[in-house]
Amino acid sequence: MNNSLSPVDIPQPAPRSSNPKILAEEIIERLTYRIGKDAKVAKPHDWLTASILVVRDRIIDKWMESTRKVYRTGDKRVYYLSLEFLIGRLMRDAVTNLGLMSEMRDALKSLGVDIDVIAGLEPDAALGNGGLGRLAACFMESMATVDIPAYGYGIRYVHGLFRQQMADGWQVELPETWLAHGNPWEFERRESSYEIGYGGSVESVGGYDEAPRYVWKPAERVIAMAYDTPIVGWRGKRVNTLRLWSAQPIDPILLDAFNAGDHIGALRESNKAEALTRVLYPADANPAGQELRLRQEYFFSSASLQDILRRHLQQYPDFTNLHDKVSIQLNDTHPAVSIAELMRLLTDVHGMDFDEAWEITRQTFSYTNHTLLPEALESWPVPLFERLLPRHMQIVYAVNTKILLDARKEKKFGDAQIRAISLIDENGDRRVRMGNLAFVGSHSINGVSALHTDLMKETVFADLHALYPTRINNKTNGITPRRWLMQCNPGLTNLLREAIGDAFEDDTEKLTALDAFATDASFQEKFAAVKRANKVQLANLVGSRMGIRLDPSAMFDIQIKRIHEYKRQLLNIIEAVALYDQIRSHPELDWVPRVKFFAGKAAPSYHNAKLIIKLANDVARVINNDPAVRGLLKVVFVPNYNVSLAEIMVPAADLSEQISTAGMEASGTGNMKFALNGALTIGTLDGANVEMRDHVGAENIVIFGMTAEEVARTRADGHNPRALIEGSRELSQALSAIASGVFSPDDRSRFSGLIDGLYNHDWFMVAADFDAYAKAQRDVDQIWSEPAQWFEKTIRNTARMGWFSSDRTIRQYATEIWRA
Repeated sequence: MNNSLSPVDIPQPAPRSSNPKILAEEIIERLTYRIGKDAKVAKPHDWLTASILVVRDRIIDKWMESTRKVYRTGDKRVYYLSLEFLIGRLMRDAVTNLGLMSEMRDALKSLGVDIDVIAGLEPDAALGNGGLGRLAACFMESMATVDIPAYGYGIRYVHGLFRQQMADGWQVELPETWLAHGNPWEFERRESSYEIGYGGSVESVGGYDEAPRYVWKPAERVIAMAYDTPIVGWRGKRVNTLRLWSAQPIDPILLDAFNAGDHIGALRESNKAEALTRVLYPADANPAGQELRLRQEYFFSSASLQDILRRHLQQYPDFTNLHDKVSIQLNDTHPAVSIAELMRLLTDVHGMDFDEAWEITRQTFSYTNHTLLPEALESWPVPLFERLLPRHMQIVYAVNTKILLDARKEKKFGDAQIRAISLIDENGDRRVRMGNLAFVGSHSINGVSALHTDLMKETVFADLHALYPTRINNKTNGITPRRWLMQCNPGLTNLLREAIGDAFEDDTEKLTALDAFATDASFQEKFAAVKRANKVQLANLVGSRMGIRLDPSAMFDIQIKRIHEYKRQLLNIIEAVALYDQIRSHPELDWVPRVKFFAGKAAPSYHNAKLIIKLANDVARVINNDPAVRGLLKVVFVPNYNVSLAEIMVPAADLSEQISTAGMEASGTGNMKFALNGALTIGTLDGANVEMRDHVGAENIVIFGMTAEEVARTRADGHNPRALIEGSRELSQALSAIASGVFSPDDRSRFSGLIDGLYNHDWFMVAADFDAYAKAQRDVDQIWSEPAQWFEKTIRNTARMGWFSSDRTIRQYATEIWRA
């Protein structure tokens, strides 16, 4: 007897109540039966988990309906492959997007629990480093918001990016333990597991009268196991899936070895598999680190593609319509090996002709480039690539043959152009160019700001652009206004509702109505009060964590981002030293009180970046303890920068530092977050700063320094930084103080190498832009000294930043690239 029910017959759960009384009852029920705690002895983390489970149940109803709808309609699915997803805490995000914040607050209050306290206990998922991973998170939320069926694919790192602590001002990397107590948001999908192979050999099979078919026989195998997290769109319209892969061994323990007494060796397969998904960006300064990084990238790429193809075959008989039903977006070059992997799956596993498979692959993939730095466009030594992925190496050579023959025959490319577009870099040891592979294997290649896209065509992909002149397009980045305004800045959000209504919540471009209030004295006063409250919150955090007392009346000048020389935290620190000298030399002048905040992590193997962190802390120690400064200047490096810290720092900023070397920042999204929250930007004409200036008005942003063209020309003409430094009194004195050990009395030569780099080459134009930057900072002081002028400019920043919503960006991707 068949008792199975058809999908139509399966009873559906009744809609769940949003009544605070019902919510409170459900929280107690989860606390009792899912966590096993009596309310009388429950700890804050128990209340957090119980609350998440209640919210999660409401998400699941919408999640399942979103999935059913795609199967009913046959809509095209978008798959976003990213090595990073910096999603941050999810509870507040989910509750806000479901429209349950006030009801959950009331429900928990009736139980004697403060929602803000327990929400602050949720660990940050350590799945990303900076802008790349946070962009992926914003895009996932926006895809659900604008009703695009989508999956995000990444790695479920056990530790992810390191937890940063300071030891005598030096960065110390410690493991981040965000998964130590489980993750109530995720669901293990044991049915979605796939074998991933490495190494081994490739054999050709088939008769003499048949086209050869290739069989890869890996020497090593691991299992990729799926864990799903629901991602809720605004107003709960759609719930999409973030699927993260965890590595497991084929055989968890070698019993023969264990019984023979080799208890450690018996676990070697488990340890090898688990190493794949323990750490984000393992240090790649050594061959073992490089190999692990490539293993990680192939691991999640192969698992994701096997999953995509399995899902496609559930609905369709073959892959001839794959590109009509599937769009795969590569977030930077990390998943670029997916192109070779899809070719392998289509040809070797599913028997498709090579040329047909290549056409389907190219129409299915699109690639987002995030960098113009050649060293950031990944490449792998051919021997490493061939040893780990022998069949993929064959496919790369086959694709390269096709591309180069076409370029030579159809486009009449010369030798230099051929060398530039080749998938194999022949300069020195042969390396596989993953950026070139991503380019040739995609129908669309997009930059992330107008300037960045133009520079792509002129620099890193100039010859590939000549070969495929219609592929490069621009999709300027955006941020989700739900997290980066409504959730992180409720005071400003409420003020906006009072002033212009709530239409901006569904369409951030409606914020332009705020322009009418920019010169209104009463509104400026309310706007200033919100900003001060946010600054008090940040000051309290710094006081409690670091023991530093800050005055919220001072200008909060903030630079928070990954520590890298091109982002020029060093320029900011040197200007702080110069300002310190001026304040001490001219106590009679009316100096603007200022706190310079820094936060960000340096890659473990990036020596100069770690030295810059140490310099910031050494300078802070001297300046903050000098009575001659009279509290007019303070420097604070806040450790362990993550999404939750950004959600406190961004709303508190008066001045946003976006000072990268022009032509080197692809876009930036921190610049957008700060401006949306009412900060004035000081920046170069780099990345999205260019478009921000166009939207907020040149009078409402402080731009300084060389343009990208001027930087390129200066380098080409032979930059002479020594003469320039010696011609600038403030710069030369500041550099002399740093180099001579004024800020490092325990090691007077600590920073001499860092400063020598500015004298000898100044590749990132720190010295070249210093005088312009210092003047721009004094211009900022002048604006600050006239509060009505300051708040007019900052209010107009908030009013005119609506275009930079990730909803707009995703709609452009959907219309122009994915056709979803």
